[in-house]
Amino acid sequence: MILKHIALASFAILSLSACQSTSQAQPSAIVNVPFTAPLPSDFRSEIAIARYSELLNRADLAPDQQAKLFYDRGVLFDSLGMSTLARIDFNRAVQLKPDLAEVYNFLGIHHTLMQQYEKAYEFFDSALELNEQHEYAYLNRGIALYYGDRPNLAAADLKEFLTRSPSDPYRVLWLYLAQANADPVQALATLKANAQGLDDSQWAYGLISLFIGDMSERAFLDSISEGVATEQEYAQRLCEAYFYLAKMYQAKGLDYQAADFFRLALATNVHEFVEYKYARLELELMAGENAS
Repeated sequence: MILKHIALASFAILSLSACQSTSQAQPSAIVNVPFTAPLPSDFRSEIAIARYSELLNRADLAPDQQAKLFYDRGVLFDSLGMSTLARIDFNRAVQLKPDLAEVYNFLGIHHTLMQQYEKAYEFFDSALELNEQHEYAYLNRGIALYYGDRPNLAAADLKEFLTRSPSDPYRVLWLYLAQANADPVQALATLKANAQGLDDSQWAYGLISLFIGDMSERAFLDSISEGVATEQEYAQRLCEAYFYLAKMYQAKGLDYQAADFFRLALATNVHEFVEYKYARLELELMAGENAS
């Protein structure tokens, strides 16, 4: 059961109406969306960071041990949204131990978020050279290629990622997003075909139903709280739901509504989720387009 203060909040997708382009239709109504308080920082992560910092001050650590501590601390910084500190630690780790595939994967993500795509590709390539079975490097390189306007290469990586777990709705959806950039009609057909292999009892299957058109937005929003036991899980679902709703509105050319959903994804504070990370990038890209 969701705790008491989690409730439906009236959210008007009208926040940028003063900047609304006259060529885009105005939103016709206020949409009620589920909402919750932003996740607080995890005090256990903060304590762990302090412990790693104390260990790193020791003079008797071998380079491999230092590299592992920098990596572990960097992951915690990343989970708390401290991206600069995380990136500093990842760079330190790879300097001490250049064969840590997971560090290259994280550095690739960070450079994607900075829109330094060529550098990001290099890091993901390094991760896969060190460990060809590092499946999340395929996901993250695919996402980097997607944002780097290379949809065909992105689809190839995301298809490889899907083959590692064909029953994962999120993998199916990311492949669709990449393919839709090149051929929306064929992408939808592939999405429907891939949906046949999914477990429709999973909550995330609702995302697929939403994009296919088998579920209304209202029904999807109402389903978010089903089976949720904690506020953390609820916030995580909301982060995902807001991001993919934003992508759906974006595909329809409704950029102002999409931007508001991206902002809602950021309001959850679920820093470690890809949906949170790329919601910020999406907003930066949209701001750049408006400026030009």
